[in-house]
Amino acid sequence: MDWKKIVGTVAPGLATALGGPLAGLAVKAIGGALGLSEGASEDDVAVAVSGANPEQLLALKQADQAFKVKMRELDVDLERLAGQDRAGARDIAKVNMWPHIVLSTIYTGGYFAMLYLFMTGNVEIATSLKTEFSIVLGVMTAAQTMIMQFWFGSSSGSKEKDAMP
Repeated sequence: MDWKKIVGTVAPGLATALGGPLAGLAVKAIGGALGLSEGASEDDVAVAVSGANPEQLLALKQADQAFKVKMRELDVDLERLAGQDRAGARDIAKVNMWPHIVLSTIYTGGYFAMLYLFMTGNVEIATSLKTEFSIVLGVMTAAQTMIMQFWFGSSSGSKEKDAMP
């Protein structure tokens, strides 16, 4: 399982910070909660989170609560920062949309062509490669979802849009 998903479940505030400018601070807080040294790398933290026992997960939850309190004291809105990070990616696209259009079109066309060939039986997958093919198809499907979210917005963006007067 992805270590960031574990953090997202146990410590959502720290997980939100991992995706933005406070990532280093979040990694340090997670590492500290899990008993790692001050200079622990992100890889060290990933290993520690993946192998965490219940007591360590409780310490991580407590670190999340302390992190949220500290961010409120400093008047830092983690959700706003995450939204600004996503907006920044879209602002880059405002300069020149053609690379996004071309790459999205090529990827989507290739994805659905591969899916069509596989589903119609026009391509035979060797038994020894079925697991690898399934993994690749899963990764490509997830990436296709991200492309759709880029062009049409995510669920949270849709909720915000619907809430506007």
